[in-house]
Amino acid sequence: MAFGQFVGAIRFRAPFPSRRKESATSKDWRFGRDMNISIGELSRRTGVKVPTIRYYEGAGLMPAPTRTEGKQRRYLETEISRLNFIRHARELGFEIQAIRELLALSTEPDRSCAEVDGIARRHMAEVERRIGQLVALRGELGSVRGRGVNSRTALAGIGVAIGPCG
Repeated sequence: MAFGQFVGAIRFRAPFPSRRKESATSKDWRFGRDMNISIGELSRRTGVKVPTIRYYEGAGLMPAPTRTEGKQRRYLETEISRLNFIRHARELGFEIQAIRELLALSTEPDRSCAEVDGIARRHMAEVERRIGQLVALRGELGSVRGRGVNSRTALAGIGVAIGPCG
């Protein structure tokens, strides 16, 4: 998926203000839709574990959910898309702060694309730095292979501690 498509996937219909308390059988006051998605169902639909969803709420990536009288969380259909975006961004290695910035940009379509480009450039620089580290590690491990007794010394030189060979 191209980055433009990736960012386009976060375009939501409206910002996510904190919600007023309503029963789980009521309609969402912003969209007139039922709020019948439990946290377990949200987890199943997105592949994000329940504790991670709670973490994202605490980190401000997900809006505070409406709760039933029994204190169960209830979500909107639009929050499935939002959580899928967050999951995908994390899989691509984006930090929480970068995701927060992208989500904020998605609620303000009139803002400049330069901000999104800046986030993408920072992330690309980090990816390239990691690739460089991995290439160096591959070279070191390749040189260790086949050394036999000297492998321990070589591995210790790149910060890998191993016990006695048995």
